Amino acid sequence: MEISIIALPLIASIISGFFGKFIGDRNSEIITSLLVSISAVFSCMVLYEVIQNQYEDNIIIATWINSGSLDVNWSMKIDALSAVMLVVVTSISALVHVYSIGYMSHDPHKPRFMAYLSLFTFAMLMLVTSDNFIQLFFGWEGVGLCSYFLIGFWFKKETANAAAIKAFVVNRVGDFGFALGIFLIFYLFGTVNYSEVFELIPTIKEKNLIFLGIEINAINLICLLLFIGAMGKSAQIFLHTWLPDAMEGPTPVSALIHAATMVTAGVFLVVRCSPIYEYSELALNIITIIGMSTAFFAASVALVQTDIKKIIAYSTCSQLGYMFFATGVGAYNVAMFHLFTHAFFKALLFLGSGSVIHAFKDEQNINNMGGVWKKLPYTYTLMVIGTLALTGFPFLSGFYSKDTIIEFAYLRGNTAGYYAAGIGIFTAFLTSIYSWRLMFKTFHGNFNNKNIKIEETHESPLVMLIPLIFLSIGAVFAGFVFKELFIGSYGLNSFWQDSIFFLKPLSTEHPPLWFLISTPTLVIISIPISYYLFLKNKDLPEQFIKINKPLYQFLLNKWYFDELYDFIFVKPSKKLGMFLWKFFDLRIIDGFGPDGISALIKKFSVKANKFQSGFIYQYAFVMLLGFSALLTYLIVK
Repeated sequence: MEISIIALPLIASIISGFFGKFIGDRNSEIITSLLVSISAVFSCMVLYEVIQNQYEDNIIIATWINSGSLDVNWSMKIDALSAVMLVVVTSISALVHVYSIGYMSHDPHKPRFMAYLSLFTFAMLMLVTSDNFIQLFFGWEGVGLCSYFLIGFWFKKETANAAAIKAFVVNRVGDFGFALGIFLIFYLFGTVNYSEVFELIPTIKEKNLIFLGIEINAINLICLLLFIGAMGKSAQIFLHTWLPDAMEGPTPVSALIHAATMVTAGVFLVVRCSPIYEYSELALNIITIIGMSTAFFAASVALVQTDIKKIIAYSTCSQLGYMFFATGVGAYNVAMFHLFTHAFFKALLFLGSGSVIHAFKDEQNINNMGGVWKKLPYTYTLMVIGTLALTGFPFLSGFYSKDTIIEFAYLRGNTAGYYAAGIGIFTAFLTSIYSWRLMFKTFHGNFNNKNIKIEETHESPLVMLIPLIFLSIGAVFAGFVFKELFIGSYGLNSFWQDSIFFLKPLSTEHPPLWFLISTPTLVIISIPISYYLFLKNKDLPEQFIKINKPLYQFLLNKWYFDELYDFIFVKPSKKLGMFLWKFFDLRIIDGFGPDGISALIKKFSVKANKFQSGFIYQYAFVMLLGFSALLTYLIVK
């Protein structure tokens, strides 16, 4: 059963990818959706076994590399951590497969799309079930490749191609650091298997290395290099620029990759490597700073965006920041709890936005929507549930997981923890503001679309609404049902067993009451504030923009990260490339190489051609010159 969880999405991908033309679009959709759904059911069964019987196993599928001390297997590691990820990946993927049947109904390349989705699912499952860093890296690069395929699925759109390339290149930056981290692990320990590496980590606590001319502790260096990889995959600040542009892909791609699965791989990596990170206070503090900075940055940018999918994309970026600063303060189980609940409500919001885009005939600008909550009652209701869960409204899933992250940051007791808690509370307020801005502008107020009439908007078909209903159930109940299992009474439980390592036990204290009620209070207050700003008094935001034009432009242009990178990296690289191409390639290599030789031969050919005049006396003269030259050579010799 366990191996089937991985094998079924791969089989689905092969059938749809290679035989889709023969079996037809509908059969491709049914087969891929069915096989991935079976995989999801098996994953739930595995999680049940883990919960009930503390089931753990390491299933060796095949031997992969056996050279010297390097012994790497294709394997499937089953423990609490991988079981949770299996459920998240397969359940969201199954729902996205079903949703895609309706959303991609007019696309001529449905088998290829379904094959990409299933292949992505397989790669992600290989990532989360690995028992060594090489298999992890295989899955890591596999999801990156599938992300490239899916973002650029509509390859005839120039923007889609550019977005796919950008995602691929930015992730290569992070993956380079990740690869260096794996090389360093093998250099220090002679193995890449988790169990062996984690066991040997305490033996190098005092070991220092010289890296780029700087002396640094070996564990700190390993943690920082691995975290660079996590930053790229999970779109943390400085390596985040690919995520908003990735919205060029079809909406199901956004829900599968950029909400619930691929972008959480970085968080999973840090949690899986908790036996390493627990020995690096420096790395944990840096993760906390990066996480809280990303949470605030992305929330601030989402306040002014107008593309419905990009707003939700920046929201994803912000929530990933929460997960990271949870790991940074040592609350790995709380980070996994938020990863779990976030998958439901964020996938719900992405698929809900796809339903809206579908109704508005591919319109994505929220300023061109409005007034359709009665026309799209089911989509509206389900997106309200997702929004409430995202903002952390009391007793929905986001309330349990996000507020717990803020509480543990406060209980950390150090400077980074206090800053993270404060920024976490303020970011929660910003999250609520931009989330309700999206809802009010999309569904309420006047109908602002000039291309279609309001009568032409329509509710999505049942095949698209059913996945939304399932996700809404998770968005409502996942926090309440799984809170005790994931974090217990402030982290005291046995569910995680050895899959998460705590060098220092989490605090069992409770924050003061004023701190506990501050976030929910701000979340609730933000609803009437948003209503007043974006429905009752629409002139107020416009007046604020006029008064604070530089700040508005700063946020609208996403803190100018793209422009800065274009100035520092892209343009100089292009200029250097043009110089190397025109000077070294064309002038020197081609000039003295094939082009130069061919030009010289041509020149000699033209000269030699002049001797072919057709006059006998000229031929006799040339023969006489040749004979004289030969005779002179023989005499001199």
